[in-house]
Amino acid sequence: MTAPAPLTRKQLGLRSDRGPVLIAVMLTTGLVALDSTIIATAVPSIVDDLGGFSQFPWLFSIYLLTQAVTVPLYGKFADILGRKPVMFFGIGVFLLGSVLSGAAWSMPVLIAARAIQGIGAGAVQPMSITMLGDLYTVQERAKVQGYVTSVWAVASLIGPALGGVFSDYLSWRWIFFVNVPLGAIAVVFLALRFQEKIVKQVHKVDYLGATLLTIGLPLVLLGLLEGGVAWPWASWQSLLVFGVGAVVLVVFVLAERRAAEPILPMWVFRHRTLVGGNLTSLVVGALLMGLTSYLPTFVEGVLGTGALVAGFALAALTLGWPASAAMSGRVYMRIGFRDTSLIGSAFVIVGAVLVTLLSQDSAVWEAAAGSFVMGVGLGLVSSPTVIAVQSTVGWDRRGVVTATNMFSRSLGSAVGVAVFGAIANASLASRFAEPPANVAGQLPPSVDATTVVLGGHADPDSPVVTFVRGALDDATHNVFVAMALVAACSALTVLLMPRRTKEITF
Repeated sequence: MTAPAPLTRKQLGLRSDRGPVLIAVMLTTGLVALDSTIIATAVPSIVDDLGGFSQFPWLFSIYLLTQAVTVPLYGKFADILGRKPVMFFGIGVFLLGSVLSGAAWSMPVLIAARAIQGIGAGAVQPMSITMLGDLYTVQERAKVQGYVTSVWAVASLIGPALGGVFSDYLSWRWIFFVNVPLGAIAVVFLALRFQEKIVKQVHKVDYLGATLLTIGLPLVLLGLLEGGVAWPWASWQSLLVFGVGAVVLVVFVLAERRAAEPILPMWVFRHRTLVGGNLTSLVVGALLMGLTSYLPTFVEGVLGTGALVAGFALAALTLGWPASAAMSGRVYMRIGFRDTSLIGSAFVIVGAVLVTLLSQDSAVWEAAAGSFVMGVGLGLVSSPTVIAVQSTVGWDRRGVVTATNMFSRSLGSAVGVAVFGAIANASLASRFAEPPANVAGQLPPSVDATTVVLGGHADPDSPVVTFVRGALDDATHNVFVAMALVAACSALTVLLMPRRTKEITF
């Protein structure tokens, strides 16, 4: 049996003038894009205010985790209820989490609020991409991709700058409150301009699978983030957390094989285009969050700059990404999705190597250069793989495959932050366990001692600052080396995709 032919825009009930709908989708994309670029440069200020350097990876991982575990469920609901109501729900939850994040008074409260944000983002990002898949053909998407990725370019300029300005001159809390007006505008545009007609069918929602996934993934990430920090790696706590998490995930896979309509259908792992595209998204997610989490920390904590300068160094990543993503549309229409992604993988590897060469003697522009090259590569990799995945199925499965691809990216980001955080925390803990005599007794008894070089107020001649800066340099270097190894895997995952993409038969 072949997959149903894609429904036309008339059958879907979409309006013929797609311009206003595209603007609405761009606004919703901007909602997530701005949040992704603005918080990274404010992390040092947040840690300086609330404390808890060892917990700061949770600001990213909990957001990405709740996003990852909800994305497949939203994909299923989108194919049942339509894209519009799922998008509205996601925006509402995201804005609620933003307000709670801005009002947070401690790191645990902020982490909890970020979890709520992630639940909303789990709907916003995949629904935006799915709507574009509904509105435009593969050929048209090559042009539209430039418009949508330009949102990331604008966010890359505004986001880090706002993050730095708010952190240095106002308050980091404004990085969350700024989401509210942008989200409100997006809702108005979608309410007025986006219309769809859903063919009513009987569906079953896989609540068991969603529950198991929600339990299993957090346990594994908890073990990765807290191992070596809250308890030793070989302790009973680690064994218990990892063991239970692994068992739950195995049960999840077994449950998905029996579910009538699984949230993560097993057939997405049986086709080369989907497997290669999803694994590539996993790698992209890990690299993206590794760089956005630790490059600003390196620039501010090791090179001794302020949050604003660190933000501009990171902005190079989010400038290279949309520029190459916009160009990728013309490239993949000529040489194909896989070959375009392979070119991107080469840029990713070169950028990752440049980042590993950074040291205390490096200039800020060197960090920005490595970031830019890596961004160019990620743009050439991510856009073609997402569109390749969407082109393999019709409308009734597009929500699922898009959500699965976004799930892979979110999962890669969450696991990446957890693994990179474990590497950084282990490196810092090792250095702080044996401080030199002239700083012994002057450091907090944990990796939270790193806060003495964050915030831009440290005395560069202090022996304590010199020692901590060297420890942070070692920790971030180890993270960058791990990122380079992950970058090398991107070429392998892309090669799993076939040279020619065709629609899947069921």
